[in-house]
Parts: sequence; C-alpha cells; structure tokens
Amino acid sequence: MLNIFYGMYNIWLAMSDITPDVLIPLLQALGEQLDASGSPTHLVVIGGSGLLAMGLGDRPTQDVDVVAFVEDGELVTATPFPEFLGEAALRVANDFALKPEWLNAGPTSLLGLGLPTGFVGRLTTVDYGPALRVSFASRFDQVQLKLYAFADRQEARDEADLRRLEPSGDELHCGARWARTHNAPGPFDDHLAWVLRSFGVEDAGRDT
Repeated sequence: MLNIFYGMYNIWLAMSDITPDVLIPLLQALGEQLDASGSPTHLVVIGGSGLLAMGLGDRPTQDVDVVAFVEDGELVTATPFPEFLGEAALRVANDFALKPEWLNAGPTSLLGLGLPTGFVGRLTTVDYGPALRVSFASRFDQVQLKLYAFADRQEARDEADLRRLEPSGDELHCGARWARTHNAPGPFDDHLAWVLRSFGVEDAGRDT
C-alpha cells in the first residue's frame, strides 16, 4: 500500500503546470482534437489560465477554468462535459503531462448564481483552430471574480492574483457589491470586509 501511495505521489509531482508558454500550444492541441472529431466548441474561461491568456498574470496553474459554453450566442452550463470534449481533453492531458481534469468546469456554478453585469460584452475571444473558440473574462471581471474567490476560499493564490491586477477602490467596491448578491450575511461577509481592509479600501456597502 505504501508503494502505491509513493507511486501516486510521484505521478502527481511529475504533472506539468500550465504556464504562459504552454497555454497556447495546449489550447491549439485541444482544438486539433476537437477538429478531428468534428466537434466545434466555444468555451468561456476565467481564473488563472484566463489571466495568463490575457497577459494579466504569470502564475502557473494546473487548470483551465471553464465557466460556460457558448451555444447559439448564449452562455450555457459547462456541466456535464459532452463525451467528445472529455475524451479530447484526456488525450491532451496525456500529451502534455497534465492532470486528467485539467479542463475544469467547477466554476460553472457561477452561471446559475449570476455573473457580473455586462460580463459577456467584455469578453475577449480567440480561435485556436477551426473547432475551438475560447472567450476570456476581462480584467474588470477577473477583479470581481478574484475578490469573490479570495473572500470565499482565503487562499494565497487568489490574493496574489488579485494584487497582480492592481484593482482600484471603485473596482473593489463593484466586486464587493456583486459578491454580496451570492452570499447571505455571515462568515463570508466578514471575510470580504477583511479583504477590502487588507487592500486599504473602506467597506462602504456592508450594511446596505
């Protein structure tokens, strides 16, 4: 049993990070797989990989966070992945030594809760071959999403990403107002207030 544990640990250590140099070839490879299967796909991406794609960050990540698919011009849930996309992503994972679930639909829950107002109009869209189109969240929306994530998870990576974006006080206030539409008053509200203070911003909207 111990040998199995160390074997799995070594496999985990060997997994590659997604860096700025890797991201474009990675998405191009996914596009090639989708083209070969005749399955055009339009993804909407947020998170660390979105920051890399937009030149807004340089922190390596292990995920490409998919918040939605675009179908007939509308955002739709990214879960469950269609079989062709899951198979294509797994083949790319093997080629790039990534974890099998590198294409991650976890953030799609935000679609039901409500994305920031105007989110779709601020997307930047890039084609990675004829079968893969990816739309990336804007800097303004990443500020709101990262503020929400940091207040919710309190993880150092979210703080690092948010500080790298150098948000203004107005942007943080917008993000706080949006974040509070997703959570009832309580621990999250306290965490959000603390995050704003750590950025030197008065939490003007807490009691409204």
